[in-house]
Amino acid sequence: MNVFEGGDGHHLEMTNGGTAVFVDVLMLAVSTLAREPWEFRFAALLTLQDQNVMGRGAVGFGLAELDWGDSRQERAAAREFLLRVLDLALSRHRWEELPYVPSRAEEHLRTYRTMVQDFDSETAQIGPGALPGPQEAAMASCVRHRVLSALPFWEACVFCTAED
Repeated sequence: MNVFEGGDGHHLEMTNGGTAVFVDVLMLAVSTLAREPWEFRFAALLTLQDQNVMGRGAVGFGLAELDWGDSRQERAAAREFLLRVLDLALSRHRWEELPYVPSRAEEHLRTYRTMVQDFDSETAQIGPGALPGPQEAAMASCVRHRVLSALPFWEACVFCTAED
């Protein structure tokens, strides 16, 4: 099982297939909305949840592990961005481009949205965590799939690695 943790013991456990769908629909949304450095760093974190590269059942992260920013304003902006990504994914943004029907995606997105909404970023751990550093931000785009790619970690996007 892949686990995405929130605060206060809340978590989202998904099967390998459910996780792949979750990452796919989030990549479609984050690639549309990312504009600021933290947002591209979060996109890079999503690319690291690609089980085709990282291994089945070996992905997930906790909200408390993320570097939400140094100031209250930065933490609020990061949280609002993540909520906007989830809202865009919940609107079924670009789902018609997927080669499958994303069953259970809405359920997982709603659960995760509640976890993000309820999470207090003030409780996040200080220091390096799951979020890639600024130099590892996902700034490159896969031309074929029109999503942010996993550079500098590997050269393919989550949709390219699924085709291999």
